[in-house]
Amino acid sequence: MLESELREHYVDTLRGWVGAKEGGAIHKRIIDTYNSLKPLPRNYPVQYGDPWCAATVSAAAIEAGLTDIIPRECSCARMIELFKKMKRWEEDDAFSPQPGDIIFYDWDDGGKGDNTGAPDHVGVVERVAGGAVTVIEGNYRDAVGRRHITVNNRYIRGYGLPDYASLSDSPPPAAAKTPAAKPLTNGGRVRAMDNAELAAFLENLPPLADGQSWRDWLDALTEGGGSNG
Repeated sequence: MLESELREHYVDTLRGWVGAKEGGAIHKRIIDTYNSLKPLPRNYPVQYGDPWCAATVSAAAIEAGLTDIIPRECSCARMIELFKKMKRWEEDDAFSPQPGDIIFYDWDDGGKGDNTGAPDHVGVVERVAGGAVTVIEGNYRDAVGRRHITVNNRYIRGYGLPDYASLSDSPPPAAAKTPAAKPLTNGGRVRAMDNAELAAFLENLPPLADGQSWRDWLDALTEGGGSNG
């Protein structure tokens, strides 16, 4: 898949969970999917009553087959640490994300300067239009839901940027167009051959109607029999 298709594939996994309520079948599936990790991060199995935003991001990565580029964690802070180790962390709150990027929040930010506080919540960017960002989040009002936020919002802690390009199939390069060869005249065909090819070519030709040999005809045509003109 192309990078854009991988991003949509991940987001589509989360779209399928939108509306799921805490305690319902999909919520339990999210937790069980996360807990299926072997070994579990920090050996901690998430409980059905635990906060589950980071587990949702992780479970979607597991189901989408993107665990090579999206770290699995149930802790927002630990997930940021892992993105930093992967050199895929974006600290700038004013960054304009793409679908499939991971957005972290700090609800305690004072609104002055860059938000560098402890993260409280996490979700996945679904789409960006102008300065408006739509995010899909687990544990959003006790469900999987959508949040609408603006780029550079004071509560944005930063972004984890999965390296989708590293897994994408680059489109095949366009084949170079070779100019169509111009039809060769008899003399042109002969001049394109080396001496050995020319000899074999002449030997396989029937005699001319007037009895003239092809070699005599060639000599007259090329004015001296040069074959590589």
